[in-house]
Amino acid sequence: MESSSSSNNTKEPLIDDADTSVVEDMEEERRNFFKIIAAFKYYRHSSMAELKRKESFLQTLPPAHQKMLSNYREHLQNLKRCIEVNAQVIKQIIQDANCLFQNADHNIEPDLQPSDGLKLRYQDFQKVQITMKQIFRDWSEQGKLERDQCYTPIIDEIKSFFDPAKYDLAKVKILVPGAGLGRLIYELACQGFYCEGNEFSLFMLIASNFVLNRCVVANQCTIYPWVHQFVNNLSQQNQLVPVTFPDVSPRKFPPKGTMNMVAGDFLQVYRDEDYWECIATCFFIDCANNIIEFVEVIKKILKPGGIWVNLGPLLYHFSDVPGEGSIEPTYEDLLEIIRSLGFIILKNETNVVTTYSQNPNSMHQSHYNSIYLVCQKPIN
Repeated sequence: MESSSSSNNTKEPLIDDADTSVVEDMEEERRNFFKIIAAFKYYRHSSMAELKRKESFLQTLPPAHQKMLSNYREHLQNLKRCIEVNAQVIKQIIQDANCLFQNADHNIEPDLQPSDGLKLRYQDFQKVQITMKQIFRDWSEQGKLERDQCYTPIIDEIKSFFDPAKYDLAKVKILVPGAGLGRLIYELACQGFYCEGNEFSLFMLIASNFVLNRCVVANQCTIYPWVHQFVNNLSQQNQLVPVTFPDVSPRKFPPKGTMNMVAGDFLQVYRDEDYWECIATCFFIDCANNIIEFVEVIKKILKPGGIWVNLGPLLYHFSDVPGEGSIEPTYEDLLEIIRSLGFIILKNETNVVTTYSQNPNSMHQSHYNSIYLVCQKPIN
């Protein structure tokens, strides 16, 4: 095509660096969204492939060994049936996921596979499995013990501090960063508070959208969250335990307070000073490359006199991730940092026993001796 002549007065619109950056960010967000959708869609294929490898190895064993493992062979068939059930639930979970966020104008192809230019990693498939375990933790009757360990102390603290006789709970704004599948924000909103959850993971956001907005009755769905745990099983049945969810339907029993969920990076989304009466963090603050940034933002956005309630360990998720920078202060160091930023420490407890998405029937059991911390931003 020839270049335009000087008689053509039409000028090309100028695109500055900021506009280019926004376009690139949107395209990256779109690619990431579809990669996660593909990981959900590829769940059945990847899971069946794993079982196929086990069956293939079984065929290489001596005939006498294969005969001894006839029950094991039958167990693999039962696992396949459980995976099929999981895949059908996943299909429901992502059915309207394309309406979330800024992807409403993009169709999700029904047969989307990693071969379609989307590079999926083994970690992406693992996150689908983790999402199912998170459903067990947040929205099943069997997960109540974990919720009682982790959420109840936070809820009780907030209820005690914001006495309904002194506060209009509907005007008490609570932020829950790292809200996961939204059970904590639901429980706080049920108390009458205004509660907003923030979550970065699209895996969590897609699943929470389904539970909070699409599950119209209790125990609407059944999944098998432990079907991929091939070790530390006392019996075959332990791997085949079904979990129904949700134990309560937020659609059928909406909270009396206001509840919403916001997608995005906590550090980028929340910048308004002196806005929140309370911030509740559960298994969250150690998700930062630099934990001091989290504490600084929490201090900034809390209203004077507001409280920060925290429960969880210091796992420091980026400490062993290749290519990621990370600092890992001890709890003693963290307390000094919190005090230096001006917080008043109201409660400081250690050795609070908590578990996280743990198979209660597994031979391997582990727990965290978590920290429980309540801090207040000074009024003056």
